[in-house]
Formats: sequence, structure tokens, C-alpha cells
Amino acid sequence: MRTLVNSLRLIAVIAAIAAVVGQWLASSEVAGYSPWNFFGYFTIQSNIIVAVAFAVTLVVAAQRKRAQLGVSLLRGAATVYIATTGIVYNTLLSDVVAADTVPWSNELLHRVIPAYVVLDWLLFSDRSRLLFRHIWWFVLYPVVWSVVVLIRGATDGWVPYPFLDPAQGYGIVTIYCIGIAVSIALLGVLVVGMSRLRLVKL
Repeated sequence: MRTLVNSLRLIAVIAAIAAVVGQWLASSEVAGYSPWNFFGYFTIQSNIIVAVAFAVTLVVAAQRKRAQLGVSLLRGAATVYIATTGIVYNTLLSDVVAADTVPWSNELLHRVIPAYVVLDWLLFSDRSRLLFRHIWWFVLYPVVWSVVVLIRGATDGWVPYPFLDPAQGYGIVTIYCIGIAVSIALLGVLVVGMSRLRLVKL
């Protein structure tokens, strides 16, 4: 079972990297391409975080060490972020398709990888039990990301997603930001709760 799980995680790492690179290659050919903009998307960042988290998990597994709290926190955070990506995309952005969108990459980044990562966290027991105070660590990165995006929107006019566009009014943008922050906190509660489960022992 452990070999199967590690193989699935390796596939997830490869899929996340391939999807990011595939979309990056397509986006880099579009006039006005900026790496700051491309890697500014929460979708791209959350998938990179997933790849890093699973890669670290695989290294620890190869060393035959027990799950460490730091590694579990990283995986838990990755689960929260990629679940947020999946939920936001499929509820707010699924109808927004850019001209340079790569269909197979888009499907992996927004549906397949989020679904697998959540199932991986739910099912497999090789993780430490997290505490509810750890949710603050999960919230920190999205808050920093939101602040940077809002600053960029107010200065150079670039925003990664339509619902963060200051042109619609900062009141609306604030409501969306609060909603996403609450969703992330609630997802954090679920991730912490799931860390107590031992459905498939490894």
C-alpha cells in the first residue's frame, strides 16, 4: 500500500509540474507576457506548493522516517490552498477562459489535482495530528497574497481574477476577500479534523 501511495504522489508531482509548465509555455508566447503576472496566480502558486509538499513527503518516506509535524503542516497547507483553488475556480471562474488556456493543463490544475490532494489527505494516515491553532499558519500565506494582489491592482492595474478587480469597487473586492478568507479558515478546520482520521493506515 505504501508503494502505491508514494507512486500516486509522484504522479501528482509530475502532473502538477507538467500542467504549470504546459500553461507557462503557452502563456509565454502571448504578447505582453510577464512572469510576474503568470506566477502571481493563486492557481499556479497552489499547484507549485502541492508539488513541493508531495516531493518533501516522498523524500521523508524514502528515508523511512515517521511523519514530522513540519511536513504534515506543509501538506495540510497545500491541501487547504489547492482545495481553495478548486472551489473558487469551479464556482466563480469556470466560465472565464483565456485565449491562451491549455485545456488539459487547466483540467489538471483546477480539478484533477485538487480532488486528488484532498482525497490523499483524507484517506492516508502518514501525517501528524494537527491542532486548531495551526489554522493561523494556513491563513498567513493567502493573506499576504491578497495584499500583494490588491497593491498591484491599485498601482499597475493587474489583477489575476475578475472578482479582485478594483474597478468594480473596493467594497465588492473586500467582500470577496473576506469570503475567501472565511472559506480558507473553514477548510483549515476540515483539514485539521481530517488529520485525526486513520482511514487507510500506512
